[in-house]
Amino acid sequence: GAGPHPRASMAGPEDATPRRGWLVLRALLRFAFMVANNLVAIPSYVCYVVLLQPLRVLDRRRFWRLEGLMYKWLLGMVASWGWYAGYTVMEWGEDIKAISEDEAMMLVNHQATGDVCTLMMCLQDKGQVVAQMMWLMDHIFKYTNFGIVSLIHGDFFIRQGRSYRDQQLLVLKKHLEHNYRSRDRKWIVLFPEGGFLRKRRETSQAFAKKNSLPFLTHVTLPRFGATKIILNALVARQENGSPAGGDTKEPECKSKGLQWIIDTTIAYPKAEPIDIQTWILGYRKPTVTHVHYRIFPIKDVPLETDDLTNWLYQRFIEKEDLLSHFYKTGAFPPSQGQKEAVSREMTLSNMWIFLIQCFAFLSGYMWYSIIQYFYHCLF
Repeated sequence: GAGPHPRASMAGPEDATPRRGWLVLRALLRFAFMVANNLVAIPSYVCYVVLLQPLRVLDRRRFWRLEGLMYKWLLGMVASWGWYAGYTVMEWGEDIKAISEDEAMMLVNHQATGDVCTLMMCLQDKGQVVAQMMWLMDHIFKYTNFGIVSLIHGDFFIRQGRSYRDQQLLVLKKHLEHNYRSRDRKWIVLFPEGGFLRKRRETSQAFAKKNSLPFLTHVTLPRFGATKIILNALVARQENGSPAGGDTKEPECKSKGLQWIIDTTIAYPKAEPIDIQTWILGYRKPTVTHVHYRIFPIKDVPLETDDLTNWLYQRFIEKEDLLSHFYKTGAFPPSQGQKEAVSREMTLSNMWIFLIQCFAFLSGYMWYSIIQYFYHCLF
């Protein structure tokens, strides 16, 4: 008959056990590979950076270019762990590859630790962006395997909490002055909500109610402190004090300053974010994360505190609408002037991943042999 086969419909519980066993085994194998990957790649990166110190004195730009390249490869490895677990990215909105040569700031909504991994992945195919990028991350990342790499690269770790706020903003201002231009950085990534959605939602809603601001459920109201500091530090001012437009032709050596703000919205199916543990162990079914971009020229962004605060609130109200549309329909709405929304699949090259992994393991072996040789010579 056409109905289900009687034996087929009973194959539930017995089937689940081998599948669960296979999931656990795969998670353990992935974890073992990731540990091995970190053990060869991160110390190798540190050794190369130490070896290249003379170049840092002789030709600073070239040193940071080489460091950036290795940094991009390391982030590529992190991206590959998700890629092979089937965690891919679909991109919507404007094409940010077009501005990958310019200076830009990304404003991103924050739901879980996996947001950082997702960005590490979808920015890999945007030219040299990842190599010349500075992240503002929660200070907890300082204590992960990646902490030492981020410290060397010059990322900024921000401590959350009211008691630290003012002092942290001063530290950020100094950090940008010392590390941004001197290391030839182009893009900066910021999560203006100042914490994960689930942890901040209630306080944000209470604050909104008190100040008669919109009630948001998919994002929280952003904090404007870090955004203001970054804009003040990185937007090029003309002589008369107004921000310089992106069109002015300037000599190559002088930076045009920050030219764009990329409003980035990350959406997970069914609003279930991926955390870093899932990314590493791969125990969740293959998932497509959706990332929406909207680009604003810096001349459209107000720099005065009140106007900037309102502008930022506006962006997050817009994110709220984008996300509620996404959770209802499974797609982002079309951009202004478009009939329908177009999505682009982000891809990583398997060949490229294979090559950077080979380079990491060969480097690890080489450094191990060198250190062992000197150890035997000395002792």
